[in-house]
Amino acid sequence: MSGGEVAEVAEAGEAVVVGVSGSLASLAALRVGAEQARRGGRVLVAVLAWEPPEGEGVYLRHPDPAWARHWYVEARGRLDRAFDEVFGGSPRGVVVERRVVRGRPGRVLCDVAAVHADALLVIGARSHRHRASRTHRYVHTHAACAVLTVPAPRVPRGMRRTLRRMTPADFALANH
Repeated sequence: MSGGEVAEVAEAGEAVVVGVSGSLASLAALRVGAEQARRGGRVLVAVLAWEPPEGEGVYLRHPDPAWARHWYVEARGRLDRAFDEVFGGSPRGVVVERRVVRGRPGRVLCDVAAVHADALLVIGARSHRHRASRTHRYVHTHAACAVLTVPAPRVPRGMRRTLRRMTPADFALANH
């Protein structure tokens, strides 16, 4: 799905639009967004924006639909894994719409939110010590709706390096 297809969404109604990337901050935003959707009786629209890893400019000079499809499928898998990690599937009591959209995250999120009446846009943010990301700055500058920023959960300093190296298999329970 390209950024131009955002306008072709089904009925534009009240929604909570959440930016998902797979980072801890975006997983926290997904959890908060689901709760906001549940409380307000809104649709949860989870959006993962992606671009070819070499960038759109290089890709457009040498387009390869199979390569683009590969990265779309990879992005779709990241979105599905985010739901599995946060909810173990889909959240209960919430209508969910999952979208994988090709384009820059800030622009994609603002475009998706603009289609919905009275939308709430939820994004994750890195810790307060770091500069705001490009996506964060873009959304806060261009969004035509309310924006809720959810901070990443705090991780004890000594555990950060260890956690970066861990995989889901490290958390599996051993069968005795």
